[in-house]
Amino acid sequence: MLDQQRDYVLRTVEERGVRLVRLWFTDVLGNLKSFAISPAELENALEDGMTFDGSSIDGFSRIQEADVLAIPDPDTFEIIPWGEAGAAEARVFCDIHNLDGLPFSGDPRQVLRRNADAARELGYTFFLAPDIEFFYFEPPEKGDKPKPLDNDGFFDLGTRDAAGDLRKQTIRKLEQLGIPVEYSFHEDSPSQQEIDLRHTDALTMADSVMTFRLVVKEVAANQGVHATFMPKPLEGVQGSGMHLHMSLFRGEENAFYDPSDPYNLSPVAKAFMAGLLRHAAEITAITNQTVNSYKRLVPGFEAPVHVSWARNNRSGLIRVPIAKKGNPTATRIEYRSPDPACNPYLAFSVLLAAGMRGVAEGYELPEEADANLFEMDDAALAKLGINQLPQSLADALKVMEGSELVQEALGEHIFEWFLRNKRREWRDYKTHVSQFEMDRYLRSI
Repeated sequence: MLDQQRDYVLRTVEERGVRLVRLWFTDVLGNLKSFAISPAELENALEDGMTFDGSSIDGFSRIQEADVLAIPDPDTFEIIPWGEAGAAEARVFCDIHNLDGLPFSGDPRQVLRRNADAARELGYTFFLAPDIEFFYFEPPEKGDKPKPLDNDGFFDLGTRDAAGDLRKQTIRKLEQLGIPVEYSFHEDSPSQQEIDLRHTDALTMADSVMTFRLVVKEVAANQGVHATFMPKPLEGVQGSGMHLHMSLFRGEENAFYDPSDPYNLSPVAKAFMAGLLRHAAEITAITNQTVNSYKRLVPGFEAPVHVSWARNNRSGLIRVPIAKKGNPTATRIEYRSPDPACNPYLAFSVLLAAGMRGVAEGYELPEEADANLFEMDDAALAKLGINQLPQSLADALKVMEGSELVQEALGEHIFEWFLRNKRREWRDYKTHVSQFEMDRYLRSI
């Protein structure tokens, strides 16, 4: 099968007149990286990989162990639907290996592959479908506040809907890249958008999210617009999340579905949810990795703050959507805290690890919290045994540092590097004097 896919790739490159093949991979923070090769080098790359200097990539090799191998995954080959006419380009995602051929421990894609393979050995395939939110702004100047393109709201269709046209163009490019879209619409905040991708396995979806972010920015930039996945770019309105609809399948059967349960949730689904809830604080630094992420995770703006679950309660961390009648495959859970600035390979890895820990150890799911938790005080929440997610990057890193589960899921290399990098980000943030402080204190103290 692998040989057939390689032959397809080589044949397509020749038939479509591809001039350049871009090898894609990500650093630990989820920044897309790339270098290009000529079609003449592609066969060798597919067979033996391409060597490059890993010390130049954040979170990869140290200087004394610099070189690594990028080995293209032929299943991810696609023609890039933009560029100069008559000069076709293609992209392919790569797995990063050591020169001895072993998987490189600093490669986020290898981390997700390892965690997905561990679940597969137990008979499960991890599926996800993200609802990805983002903003369009006028091109920003340094020091300026973001300028939205519109003041529309949820599902609005403006008479001059520039954002709607950008969404249409984006969806067209995504589908040309083999990424199916389920929904798209204007979100609640000014100039905020949402595009929902159709569910697929975790590794394919992580590749799709990386591609999605590039396509959104590329289409916007071509129209003189700036697209951002910053979680909270505007004050006073809701920020951008990446709600994740998740399920486990055994072959063609949804392992989360049980027709005899009032919620249609199987014991596997309940244990998986319990694992997510028990380890939620530990994994939050990965699913919400920036200082700005925690400006979104506050009460009053539809983002989850409380570690709880319910069927149709959007104030909790996990929501269980009511599936269409007679559709067992649609039974799923929605994990609501991640934002679109995360590294999807690492985020999916820790979510899967937490859920599978619950399945393996038979965690018991707490009672459903179907009240509006935003309206409850701390004493009432404590009586229900409901905790909050970490309220800052510093809090999240402190909990993550003591997590055996996260260290095992990510591997020591990425675990230690991520902590060092994010502690440095927090130190930089702590020493920054903001405009808020100047306005509040300079003249009054």
